[in-house]
Amino acid sequence: IVAVEPFEIPTLHEALRAGGPVPVQVGGVAADALGATRLGGLAYEVLSGAGVDSVLVSDESIVEARRALWERHRLVAEPAGAAAYAALLSGAYRPEEGERVAVVVCGSNTDPATLTRPES
Repeated sequence: IVAVEPFEIPTLHEALRAGGPVPVQVGGVAADALGATRLGGLAYEVLSGAGVDSVLVSDESIVEARRALWERHRLVAEPAGAAAYAALLSGAYRPEEGERVAVVVCGSNTDPATLTRPES
């Protein structure tokens, strides 16, 4: 399992690096959905015990992934929901040869008008 977070909200990433939940500063395009300032203890226990890895992506790659989901697949995604796709498109995550990849995409926390604006 690979969890994808924005560079601006590295909650899981920092917890895994520190060996436990730590407070982080949050910001960026996905802050309204992914903006937890600290990972919960139970979440850390489950995720670290499962061997979850964390990959970080830029806001720019999230915006591009969101736009690509709309233009290529007619899927509306909120910025947080496009983060995993951003990891694939940007190369932040490169699947091993033969690896099966599933990307969870959600979009209920979005304004469709922002799909065509470059900064959204």
